[in-house]
Amino acid sequence: MDELIKILIVEDNVIIADDMQSMLEEIGYNIVANVIDYESAIEALENNEVDLALLDVILATERTGIDVGKYIRENKNIPFIFVTSNSDKATVENAKSVKPNGYLVKPFEQQDLFTSIEIALSNFNEQVAEAATRAEQASENNSILRNSIFVKKNQHYHRIAFDDIHYVKADNVYLEVHTKDKSYLVRSAMKDYIEKLPSHQFYRAHKSYIVNLDHIEAINTRDIVINGETIPISKDFRDFVLSNMNS
Repeated sequence: MDELIKILIVEDNVIIADDMQSMLEEIGYNIVANVIDYESAIEALENNEVDLALLDVILATERTGIDVGKYIRENKNIPFIFVTSNSDKATVENAKSVKPNGYLVKPFEQQDLFTSIEIALSNFNEQVAEAATRAEQASENNSILRNSIFVKKNQHYHRIAFDDIHYVKADNVYLEVHTKDKSYLVRSAMKDYIEKLPSHQFYRAHKSYIVNLDHIEAINTRDIVINGETIPISKDFRDFVLSNMNS
């Protein structure tokens, strides 16, 4: 699984663009493209999976970073941050018209870049989650959707039935959602994700694992087996399972 956040840089100053790319790669982000104009930006967006875009507001062409932001708003469901040396009222007001997820003024340090990206991603993911929740509530009479969860992968939201989820594993700021033969990566806190799953079926077996009780194949005092995978368990979970065995 590719865990790196994929970023597009649109910046017509080559020196600044290269510095940004070096900063980002040092942190651990994946730069899918580093381009200088609108046309190249659109091509990169269409030909790559992009998680976030960094857009210079003023480009050395007729079309600006604001035009790129407008294209993203109309065609892509990803966050973007304006990066500019212009912080005057007119520029800011113009930038606000396309509702960026952040606004970073040059010059900046690596930590400023990191903070802006992580906040933009976090806020965007929360908005997506809230929208999904509203959609689920609006369709609560639809049992097909109510018994499922949606996970984003490769620009699509994949529907996974609760029954098909074997376990969820925490991995830093990500969660791995495992089914019988596939796994999906999501950015979420464990405590938030377990609230989306039916409590009668899913249990936090360990600080790093949520398990589907229906898929437990074996258990001992230290771990359980699900789909051939050995998963550590806490004392509380062990006691819970043992107390309900054959009851």
